[in-house]
Amino acid sequence: MHDIAEFLADVTPFDALERADLEAVAAQAEIEFFAAGAIIVAQGAAPLDAVRVVRRGGVEVVVDDAPIDLIGEGDVFGYASMLAGLPSTVGFQAAEDTLTYRLPEAAVRELFARPEGLRYVVRQLDAFDQQRLDAPRHVDPAQRPVGSLLQRPAVQCAPDTPVREAARQATTAGSSSILVPLADGTLGIVTDRDLRSRVVAAGLDGDTPVSEVMSAPAYTVTADRLGSEVLLEMLDRGVRHFPVMAPTGQVVGVISDTELLAVEHRTPFHLCSAIARATTTEAVEAIVRQLPGTAVALHGARVAPSAVSATLAVVLDAAVRRLLDLAVVEEGPPPFPFTWLALGSHARREVVPSSDLDSAIAWVGDDEDPAMRGYAGRVAERVTGAIGRGGISPCDGGATASRPAFARSLASWLEAVASWQDDPTQEKALILASVVAEARPVWGMHQGAPMVTAFRDARRHPQLLRGLARLALAYRPPTGFLRDIVVQHSGDHAGRLDLKHGGLLPIVDLARYAGLAAGVTSASTRDRLRAAATAGTLPTEDARTLESAFALLTELRLSHQVRQVRAGLAPDDHIDPAILDRLTRTYLRDAFRAIAKVQKRIAGDLDLRTR
Repeated sequence: MHDIAEFLADVTPFDALERADLEAVAAQAEIEFFAAGAIIVAQGAAPLDAVRVVRRGGVEVVVDDAPIDLIGEGDVFGYASMLAGLPSTVGFQAAEDTLTYRLPEAAVRELFARPEGLRYVVRQLDAFDQQRLDAPRHVDPAQRPVGSLLQRPAVQCAPDTPVREAARQATTAGSSSILVPLADGTLGIVTDRDLRSRVVAAGLDGDTPVSEVMSAPAYTVTADRLGSEVLLEMLDRGVRHFPVMAPTGQVVGVISDTELLAVEHRTPFHLCSAIARATTTEAVEAIVRQLPGTAVALHGARVAPSAVSATLAVVLDAAVRRLLDLAVVEEGPPPFPFTWLALGSHARREVVPSSDLDSAIAWVGDDEDPAMRGYAGRVAERVTGAIGRGGISPCDGGATASRPAFARSLASWLEAVASWQDDPTQEKALILASVVAEARPVWGMHQGAPMVTAFRDARRHPQLLRGLARLALAYRPPTGFLRDIVVQHSGDHAGRLDLKHGGLLPIVDLARYAGLAAGVTSASTRDRLRAAATAGTLPTEDARTLESAFALLTELRLSHQVRQVRAGLAPDDHIDPAILDRLTRTYLRDAFRAIAKVQKRIAGDLDLRTR
């Protein structure tokens, strides 16, 4: 058994065990041999009563008789079925002659089921497998990216295409929509309903160009958006189709409401419906005050933290839009068309109960027009004031639409972006660039995108990228400890660990730097990491490490804030490490060290330590 114990000592999560506990687990191990092709666990098999560790060889993960992944030496499998008490959603088959250690439930249950650690262990180990497996029929569509729900490529045609020809192409492809690429880089869209109402019912000739019956610009979503939040946005905007875009800006398809109906039961429709019906600012404020309770309810229903954050962002979007509608009614039509932009965690759809509201305004027109500036200021005060009274304060760093620096004409914004790229040494240029690079239009003209699109040229501005890389090194994880976690030693949060500044912000900043270096302007931290790995601006292993660490820290942060909300406390990011079990503390420590290792590598590669 000594050899088994030595092997398990280097395998997660067994490496967290004390030596005596490790020896006890090893003593109960059964050595199994499977010839190549042998079925180890059949898909749909009864709940497992053991986990297995691959000692030698390889195991294929199988869905519907098709291998979709390969796991090797040191990998653990079978824990999700065992812990959940549910049939195995995937099968496992020996890819070659394989030796495994079978560890019965009695030997490992305590290790996997410790308080606070269970949820993370299940999600971090099993959900990571599911993420790689991409087995759509076994994953709730509400928690799947819309890119994985697309059923066919988008039908696209030129603006001068006759509607008769466009309709023929759509029918042949079995599509209910047609996209029309426009000269300014935006998209028009024509749906089957448009053909009925704007062509047939209107008596137009079949030779009419599609440009005369399309809706433009079309609202778009990125492929990483969850099905639940996209359906909510469809309902909020009153549309049935969204073009889906890759991180680099190419069209990958069109998602329709019929493809999303299966996710309806997983989203807080009552909040968005109530917001849509609200006739006063006070009514919207009351709904915003329900967001922390919504987070508690979703978390209690075991919804993934990323989905909880995305849902909160969608409801917050709806609240901001309704407040803007009410503000425009009160203030009258604006002197120039304008858009409201979400910034920060709201833009990234990484909202938690403690989040504040980062925002900006852009308009098409004279930047110094006093009427527009006054109008923008009054509208911004109405919106940020109402959201603040609902419990979500404006950005404490000043990134708010109610400040003149964050309310400008679109031309002024684009000029500023160009200036920051050309000379990032200007005062606050890097901070402002990092904030604006993830701006997301929420209301009004769909023209805030050019501000973000301008950052796709970041690769041509090495000084800017170096500055963003340096910014990503500003916050350092607490790695200077052996058996415990470094905490604050004084002040209001003495004895606690800052999850945001100690772990999450470094990852967000690293993802922003690497994503922009890859030409990707998506606001999603996870999407940026994956795109950076694909483009080679971040080593694949580093990207995966940061993504796993981000998932762990997000889970801990949300769980901590849910406990605070339940206790009637104001949510914050300062957690007492003493409440964490040993396994979670080990993962947390390893996550901090992994982040610091990536920071050190980037600093070395760019020689940032000496410049």
